[in-house]
Amino acid sequence: MSLSHHSPSSDITLRINGTPHSLTIDNRTTLLDVLRERLGLTGTKKGCDHGQCGACTVLVDGERVNSCLMFAVTAEEREIVSIEGVAALSEGGELHPVQRAFLDHDGLQCGYCTPGQICSAIGALGEAGRGWPSHVTEDTATGVADVSALDAREVRERMSGNLCRCGAYNGIVEAVLEAAGAQDTQDTATVGGAR
Repeated sequence: MSLSHHSPSSDITLRINGTPHSLTIDNRTTLLDVLRERLGLTGTKKGCDHGQCGACTVLVDGERVNSCLMFAVTAEEREIVSIEGVAALSEGGELHPVQRAFLDHDGLQCGYCTPGQICSAIGALGEAGRGWPSHVTEDTATGVADVSALDAREVRERMSGNLCRCGAYNGIVEAVLEAAGAQDTQDTATVGGAR
């Protein structure tokens, strides 16, 4: 007896960077693979393919998501923003404030992790803006008062899911603090890896 290994597929429409894309895809296809392989949006990087490095981070309905862990079929009817669409989130078509801050603070070296870092930073600032606490927030019941109240310790914790093999962490933290409008942008000397 022969068993068929046919995988079900679906016809879906994904809204990516403001543009709808109608696709027929295998239900097991990740959002990362659709972005890179089907749509040619290669700014989103494939790093570990296990949700551990953050190189594939995109925004889905404004929240940061590891696109290597999300099935594309679950993203239908949601607003997806990859690094290619980040500038459109800012006023007047200029660079997004996080992109500008990364350039100003040298928050990149080889650039491989940078798209995921930038998308993650935008998502993290949105979370802080909604008052979401992190593991290091002093009062988790109250949360964060405002993004401008973030300090280097908070930024390191919030960005800990994004790895940089080049070690550009000091510049990354300074960039996120500047984009947040934080007062203390100098306490970055202890940055290393995640915390």
